[in-house]
Amino acid sequence: MNARLDPIKMKYALLIGDGMADRPLKILGGKTPLQTAGTPNMDEIASGGMLGLIKTVSRKTGKSSDVATLSILGYEPSRYYTGRGPLEAVSMGMRLGNQDVAFRCNLVTVDERLVDYSAGHISTEEAKVLIKFLNRKLKWDGIKFHAGVSYRHVAVVSAGRARFSGFDPESLRCKAPHDIVNEPLEKALPRGKGSELFRELMYESRGLLEGHEINDVRSQLGENPANMIWLWGQGRKTELPPFAVKGAVISAVDVVKGIGLCAGLSVLDVPGVTGYFDTDYDAKARYAIEALKKYDFVLVHVEAPDEAGHMGDVRAKISSIEDFDSKIVGPILSYLKGIGDYRVCVLPDHATPVQMKTHVEDMVPFAICGTEIDGLSGLPFDEASARKSGVRISLGHKLMEHFII
Repeated sequence: MNARLDPIKMKYALLIGDGMADRPLKILGGKTPLQTAGTPNMDEIASGGMLGLIKTVSRKTGKSSDVATLSILGYEPSRYYTGRGPLEAVSMGMRLGNQDVAFRCNLVTVDERLVDYSAGHISTEEAKVLIKFLNRKLKWDGIKFHAGVSYRHVAVVSAGRARFSGFDPESLRCKAPHDIVNEPLEKALPRGKGSELFRELMYESRGLLEGHEINDVRSQLGENPANMIWLWGQGRKTELPPFAVKGAVISAVDVVKGIGLCAGLSVLDVPGVTGYFDTDYDAKARYAIEALKKYDFVLVHVEAPDEAGHMGDVRAKISSIEDFDSKIVGPILSYLKGIGDYRVCVLPDHATPVQMKTHVEDMVPFAICGTEIDGLSGLPFDEASARKSGVRISLGHKLMEHFII
């Protein structure tokens, strides 16, 4: 790469289709959803620029979106990652103290198993009522719940309070609920030092939530009730050095927004974004284009393909990939091509195969096109083509070295 360009004049767009990568499926004739979907804009980026495979997650670092996003933005997870909870807490405006430990707190559906990690993708309005109810009814000194979006919330524990005195988040082993759907409840609950306390807390939440009128109505309507909290992703506050370029983040997901804030990026609130299939793609693209008029860098994150992967829904995954391509990638790429020096990078953060219904540590495709990107792959954007290209980035946090100049 040639460094003669003035980075102030360069515009960068990083577009992440969460969980977009997959594995070949018999139902699709041995193709992946990404190969099957119509993606002319991502294909244009791939064929006209650099295409390859990148390793964003691993068994050692974990296979979560927070680890992957940190890595993509150039932060080595083994050095900077402290947990999902503190990242989401930051995105919700919380300032964590040295004694605080933040957990991601899902509203889930359970019986003798973990039935649904999202409580039927409960609405934000219903969830806020339930979180407020828990803060009022759970008489545990040293813990407070903070309402987020849909099923995604945060619980903050003060390790300095008597009940949680001496609690060490690194000794507690908690499982991400989307990875253990249908697993027996007793097997899935927290393990390790201090786990008895949090198992008791989760069971007490169940006793309270099962009798709430919101869950009575949901059950009557045939919807999954939010009848328990699920605590996971615990950690102390995260500190990151500033990102290399001034920019903005657009996402409906608190953990991505939290990473952006910790990195010194601006987080833009976009009306109508949900982190689900009904998110307002058009609004995200409009806000991204406006952001590029003010900032040098914008990250746009879309959650829908990952949700489809967790649901095991092939059709929804193909549809969400096509929406991402046509409603996010297309408008932003078109804008960038008309303004001068630019670079655009598109990729999944990780793979969420519909057959597995969870994240895996497969390498995923990435593509970069724009000013002074050497080489034209001539290949479409998918897993097999990226493999064929021969380009590999084995450490995800090295991606920005190929993108930002």
